[in-house]
Amino acid sequence: MELILKYFPNLTDDQIDKFTKLEALYQDWNLKINVVSRKDIDELYLRHVLHSLAIAKVIAFKPNTKIMDVGTGGGFPGIPLAILYPECSFHLVDSIAKKLKVVEEVVAGLDLKNVKTSHTRVEDITGNYDFIVSRAVAAMPTFVHWVKGKIAKKQNHELKNGIIYLKGGDLGEELKGYPKSTIYNISDFYSEDFYDTKKVVHLPLKFKR
Repeated sequence: MELILKYFPNLTDDQIDKFTKLEALYQDWNLKINVVSRKDIDELYLRHVLHSLAIAKVIAFKPNTKIMDVGTGGGFPGIPLAILYPECSFHLVDSIAKKLKVVEEVVAGLDLKNVKTSHTRVEDITGNYDFIVSRAVAAMPTFVHWVKGKIAKKQNHELKNGIIYLKGGDLGEELKGYPKSTIYNISDFYSEDFYDTKKVVHLPLKFKR
């Protein structure tokens, strides 16, 4: 938890309480339904929570922003972002039921009122979102195809509506067809070695009916 406060020192008491509870909730549910590796559970704040919050170093979501987390897995980046932005709404989507079961139990355990979940493929989701976030669930061309037509028209942020993606490694080849994409090195925000090759990618997408 100290790691979160190191980079996000202005959390409210409620946010600190929720971030603190995350560890015990994940440890408990991971024993019942294994969705995160043992090493990752032991380093939950480094490998999952703080990593998810790197998005908040790129953009501060304004109240009432609608965000969808595609392929949320164990709830990352959606749950940490939902704690940080209680006035935004988050829709966490995954096609694997057992992963969503853990997410739903963690959301209930934290009493997060701004999160809903869906056990479905993202292609079957209707509705528009200001931003679609994810953690390396597919190559960008595939991901763009999945979320086509799901971006809201009205712009409320300096950063244009679209995809915000957490990914590692060399992204040059994957993103060469997307000249409007921007890559942010997470190592510019955090000093831990774990983040040396990790990135946040922003890709603006136009509204389509």
